[in-house]
Amino acid sequence: MDYGITIRVSAPFAEAVARTRDALKAQGFGVLTEIDVQATMRDKLGEDMEPYLILGACNPPLAHQALSADRRIGLLLPCNVVVRAEAGQTVIEALNPQAMVAVTGEASLQPVADAAAARLAAALSSLQDAGQRAV
Repeated sequence: MDYGITIRVSAPFAEAVARTRDALKAQGFGVLTEIDVQATMRDKLGEDMEPYLILGACNPPLAHQALSADRRIGLLLPCNVVVRAEAGQTVIEALNPQAMVAVTGEASLQPVADAAAARLAAALSSLQDAGQRAV
């Protein structure tokens, strides 16, 4: 199983970040955390890298269902969504929620993972350029 859902878009990085936030919101996700990896690597290590942002997305009803099924699932929450620049494009990736079920072995998480995966896939699909598909 691939642990990520990935698309590539031609939109510039900043535009892709804004569109990603909007797409997540449209699917019921809020962004709880934001990690600017590029700035962190530059400030802490003096290393340069491409724009790279990690958004911690949460859909409260789905998070509640997951936590009700397995309190330890918080170790795998929130759903990380990465927006990064690569070779003149912007890559947008989301953790495949099916990984929660695979990692925990908890069958009661399957419906939650299915719903979260469908919502994340819909969010990413809405960002795609014409003629592209999520991988």
